[in-house]
Amino acid sequence: MLDRKDHSRPKTPREFIRLFFTGFAMGASDIVPGVSGGTMAFILGIYENLINAIKSFDLTAIRLALSLKFREFLQHVPLPFLIALGLGIGTAILLLSTALSNLLENNPTFLFSFFAGLILASIVAIGIKIQWNLSRFLALLVGAAVAFVVVGLPVLREANHTPLVLFASGMIAICAMILPGISGSFILLILGQYEFVLNAVRDRDVLSLAFVAVGCVIGIVAFSRILSYLLKHYYQTTIAVLTGFMIGSLRTIWERGVAGTELLDSVGAPEILFVIFLVIAGFALVSLLDHVQTRANPVVSLFVRTNRKPQEVLAK
Repeated sequence: MLDRKDHSRPKTPREFIRLFFTGFAMGASDIVPGVSGGTMAFILGIYENLINAIKSFDLTAIRLALSLKFREFLQHVPLPFLIALGLGIGTAILLLSTALSNLLENNPTFLFSFFAGLILASIVAIGIKIQWNLSRFLALLVGAAVAFVVVGLPVLREANHTPLVLFASGMIAICAMILPGISGSFILLILGQYEFVLNAVRDRDVLSLAFVAVGCVIGIVAFSRILSYLLKHYYQTTIAVLTGFMIGSLRTIWERGVAGTELLDSVGAPEILFVIFLVIAGFALVSLLDHVQTRANPVVSLFVRTNRKPQEVLAK
């Protein structure tokens, strides 16, 4: 989507609710290894606002907070934006961690089919808006190759869960989590920490979660500065790389959601039709959301007349 509107200062209850449900979608995605919350932020048009909001936690913010200059602090840090997203993410994790983990274990094909539709629609919606040239196409290929390799890394079967390991795992996972197409949950899975962290959420193991959370905070604050710089100075190329990440991430959608399941041996079964339905439903949902926000979705524009060109959305 990425219409580049400023959503970082919600002014009405409707905007706050929209951000809450955006956060809810991000949190639900982050629970599932192989799907990135960053993808949801990307899809729902708040990605750049999110990066800049996280980046705002700098030395100036700390100085204002310690000086009790709360008005200046709120002007510097878009706290309502982050609170709305944070509440949505936290609510999704608390409410859906058990249900989604059970669905992931018992019906992974259905879950990943829906997310496949979301990701495919995002690739189309964003890809057509990029002003392509050779360097951006190469950037797309690099992003796709990196994601393809990362999501194919073997899972570490034996791992300890010391505070230092949990801290480092949180720091690495959060950097992946904010990137479209690379799942922070999947990174935790690769590092052998996913099941432990998920159980810690279920069991309210506050101490273990605290070490992960501190790692996440430090990792995301540092990494957001890199992304913010790239988006500011190399916007279209960066978007091309991020789109490549989503393309490469389709490997895990296929391997974890379709390959290795019995559906491939059941051609013609009702489940196949349901899988197709879920892919189409996910694709349609993202396309409609994109068109509502940008008025330039290439798929919806086939059926609805619009005067806005897709390339205008990402113009810089």
